[in-house]
Amino acid sequence: MLVTSDRPPVIAADSVDVVLHGVPIIRGASLTVQPGELVAIMGNNGSGKTTLLRALLGLVPHRGSIELFGTPLNTFQDWRSIGYVPQRSSINVQQATVREVVASGRLGRRRPFVPETHADRTAINAGLEEVGLIDRAKNPFVRLSGGQQQRVLIARAIATGADLMLWDEPLAGVDQATQQLLAKVAGNLKAAGRTTVMVLHELGAFRALIDRSIVLVDGRVMPPGYRHHEHDHDHSDHDHDDHDHRAAHGGHEVHELPRPRTHRTGLEA
Repeated sequence: MLVTSDRPPVIAADSVDVVLHGVPIIRGASLTVQPGELVAIMGNNGSGKTTLLRALLGLVPHRGSIELFGTPLNTFQDWRSIGYVPQRSSINVQQATVREVVASGRLGRRRPFVPETHADRTAINAGLEEVGLIDRAKNPFVRLSGGQQQRVLIARAIATGADLMLWDEPLAGVDQATQQLLAKVAGNLKAAGRTTVMVLHELGAFRALIDRSIVLVDGRVMPPGYRHHEHDHDHSDHDHDDHDHRAAHGGHEVHELPRPRTHRTGLEA
């Protein structure tokens, strides 16, 4: 699918570096994502996929230029326009119900201590309906299966009404039926003109939907046309990008980055 638009790129990153715990994780990454695209960030474990996604949101220290919707990251304020789905392992919701988790996606759309509006309730129910969990609204989130928890987090992102979706490993540890359901959700978002960026080990059920892939190798974005071998990795639930021991012990020269930037976004899981 060729996406053309007079609007600025939804994401524009230039020469982005990330060093964590003295180890270079992202090395000079440059990329753009256009409105309406569905883009996969792919690579083996430790390649930097999750770290790059978090850097695009200002959730990890970085150097380089990042713009969201044409606005520099350090001045970007419209976090309501972004629906972030982190890895399930990063979520700590104690005894929150499914509905409460999804409802948290609406908090950025109203002032503190203001009760839910009709629009909030409509968006929450629509998100739950989209992922097929409206009947589980009162269930404790922590008692759901891994695939159901993934669907709840995606429902939360949908409920925000965001124009940009960022999904981190949505297929990790979920069964084939859930993969197909998530592909249907992604297809609906694409048909509605939403932009989606996904971190994936393999394309799986999303293969027919993906417009293009951005491949990372050792923290570097590969040139267009580079072929990622999807099965050259294990299938664990976590991409240990922030703990790349191969980089730490593989003879790479380590450079500390001066004045790294992080931003409070409200998207921290």
